[in-house]
Amino acid sequence: MHKTDTISVRRLTSIVAKNLKRLRQDRGLTQEDVADLCGMEYKQYQRYEGSSQEDMHLSTIEKIAKGLDINPLDLFEK
Repeated sequence: MHKTDTISVRRLTSIVAKNLKRLRQDRGLTQEDVADLCGMEYKQYQRYEGSSQEDMHLSTIEKIAKGLDINPLDLFEK
């Protein structure tokens, strides 16, 4: 991998947050709705969508993807 190919954790978190918000809004869901679907607390989900949670575990990505019925990789698309 070349140095120019790297991406920071902060940038990845921002991409995931934007995709979470877009997916939620496209489905007409509230943050509370998505939190329920994903089996997590509303405030926890809110931090992920707001990108204030910089270090998101892969297990959390999997949990959210399962709740939204998407491929986890969809959350990383630019």
